[in-house]
Amino acid sequence: MVPHLITALKGPINELEQRVLDSMPAIERWFRLEWMEHTPPFYCAVDIRNAGFKLAPVDTNLFPSGWNNLTPEMLPLAVQAAMAAIEKICPEARNLLVVPAGQTRSTFYLANVLQLKRIFHQTGLNVRFGSLSPDIKEPTTYDLPTGESITIEPLIRSDRRLGLKDFDPCTILLNNELSAGVPGILEELHEQYLLPPLHASASVRRKSQHFQVYEEICKRFAKLLGIDPWLINPMFSSCGPVGSTGREALSAQVDALLTKIRRKYKEYGINEKPFVVVKADGQADGLGIVTVRDVKDLESLSLPAVPEGLPPPEVIVQEGVLTNERVNEAVAEPVVYLMDRYVVGGFYRIHAERGVDESLNTPGASFVPLAFANSGRLPQAGERPGSSSPNRFYMYGVIGRLALLAASYELESTDPHAEVYD
Repeated sequence: MVPHLITALKGPINELEQRVLDSMPAIERWFRLEWMEHTPPFYCAVDIRNAGFKLAPVDTNLFPSGWNNLTPEMLPLAVQAAMAAIEKICPEARNLLVVPAGQTRSTFYLANVLQLKRIFHQTGLNVRFGSLSPDIKEPTTYDLPTGESITIEPLIRSDRRLGLKDFDPCTILLNNELSAGVPGILEELHEQYLLPPLHASASVRRKSQHFQVYEEICKRFAKLLGIDPWLINPMFSSCGPVGSTGREALSAQVDALLTKIRRKYKEYGINEKPFVVVKADGQADGLGIVTVRDVKDLESLSLPAVPEGLPPPEVIVQEGVLTNERVNEAVAEPVVYLMDRYVVGGFYRIHAERGVDESLNTPGASFVPLAFANSGRLPQAGERPGSSSPNRFYMYGVIGRLALLAASYELESTDPHAEVYD
């Protein structure tokens, strides 16, 4: 299935697709050399927007759920990638403890962690689930609509290790972004591997740091391909804390970024109205995603109430990227899933009630698997740009891996335990 695009796609994206295909050997060598120097996050999901004239990631999630949206045909890729990741981290591993998010009653979310169990079970691991929730005081079994069930158990912490009753894992996999902060039960686990690391958690991580690194990587990658980095990079600016007194600074940032976007639209002859997206810089802050087409729109922006004694949320202003993809007439965007350094699949997030310039990651969204035929790494040479799903999905996979690489750099730079050399 090639995505149906409203635009004819005779312009920059098809040219970019051809450039990417022509440069495939150089691209794969470039990634290979990067991964010799840097360690990818254990897993990752990247939201991508395809405007027809621009293709760029708009969010990179280091605690991805939604693994249940990957089709059975994609699972061999995920198992291979999981095998590679485990071999690098703890080759002798037997037991894997998965710590799910708190909303364990959601059958959709439980299907996601059950899919993770299937993947890691096939790598030779015993997989069990331990909850951070104080409500889980004994093993609790949940039934899924598929007829399957999943058991979640209370975590047990010793002086130096975390596990379950009669279960001592080598590796602990977090599928919980820890938006409320890092609980003490997960700290000082020096004898076990904790993935992703605690400094990747939502209470610590900043979107601005990620996209700053991504911007620098895009410049180098664009030079390799001989393209304008703007075609694959959403411009942004970080605004810092925005409370009742910070609106002037926010207005100035929005106005400046809209001006930059207008220049780019004029350069490429794009007849669309530019917009920006205002969202919390920290993953855990309560500000929603707000689309702004004019500085005047900020007058109606409602900021979340901030508890007394806490600072207002920090804000990032990001270039808005249209999505001109459709699945059954509903607005759609691709989400690429990665494990270790490999693309393992993905899906379209679709939303019939949202516009092309709005976030689709809201209640009411549904999901259609991407047609990653065999692999997102097997493009078809000689096909006309825009006509081949393997070629289009290979390009999505390249953008996903650029975001993954940026996350790798980001985690290295924020690692509190990294050695510092003079």
